[in-house]
Amino acid sequence: MSHLNESTAKLLELSNAERIEKIRSPRWIGYPRAKSILAKLDDLLVYPRSHRMPNLLVVGDTNNGKTMLVQRFCAQHPAKDNPSGNGIQVPVLFVQAPPVPEEGRFYNAILELLFAPYKPNDRVDKKQSQVIKLLKYVGLRMLVIDEIHHIMAGNLNKQRTFLNVIKYLGNELQIPIVAVGTRDAFRALQTDPQLANRFEPALLARWDFDTDFLRLLASFERMLPLREPSNLHETGLATKLFSMCEGYIGELSRLLTSASVQAIESGKEQIDEKLLNSLDWVSPSERKRQIDRGG
Repeated sequence: MSHLNESTAKLLELSNAERIEKIRSPRWIGYPRAKSILAKLDDLLVYPRSHRMPNLLVVGDTNNGKTMLVQRFCAQHPAKDNPSGNGIQVPVLFVQAPPVPEEGRFYNAILELLFAPYKPNDRVDKKQSQVIKLLKYVGLRMLVIDEIHHIMAGNLNKQRTFLNVIKYLGNELQIPIVAVGTRDAFRALQTDPQLANRFEPALLARWDFDTDFLRLLASFERMLPLREPSNLHETGLATKLFSMCEGYIGELSRLLTSASVQAIESGKEQIDEKLLNSLDWVSPSERKRQIDRGG
């Protein structure tokens, strides 16, 4: 089973249903760009506190691995019980921006993550004070805000207010803030010159059909518990996979999951072009065209 890594090869002892469950579970592949951004996050986490902390904006297209990357980082720095201290220690807090840029809803999300009691109808300034006090108490060293492009869902006044909230939290807590979102997030942050200067953009671009993509396919194959080698990195199959996922790693992961499940259920135990053609798969661009056409 040289096409599999050691831990994946052991999964071949499981039943088909158990293997399918493993295939459908989230998996992490540490490709070079992801490792580079994780290294930047590690550097920010130990950055000395100051009144002008550096921040990071992880930006890229939808379904291209942004959220999984920052969740991976958060999992590496979990909350600790801190038995020798007064309360739990939370080095990194991962929060999703509200669907519309409202300060009160953002504070509510933070308080809920920390299981803090609050009244939804309390004044915003009271919630702000509670959030600041609580984040200092838990020793927060980095705030990660996912879906930051939601800022664009509000009018200009709401956008400015929400950006000021981000600026205020960074200044008051003296911690780095990591924002995660699409290219709209980059445009939103550019409207505030101070924030634009503080947020270094880290781009997760769509993949090109190159050696790195072939390595990515080889890495995927080593983690998919199929009994027969598929040789995903070989030119013909790799070209087919690239055209189906269009360079999005999230699409590729979903495609290979569906193909692997089909390979097990059919007894084929490998992925080839015939199997890929049998899948009910619609490429991202075709899905968008169908939506634009109204179905």
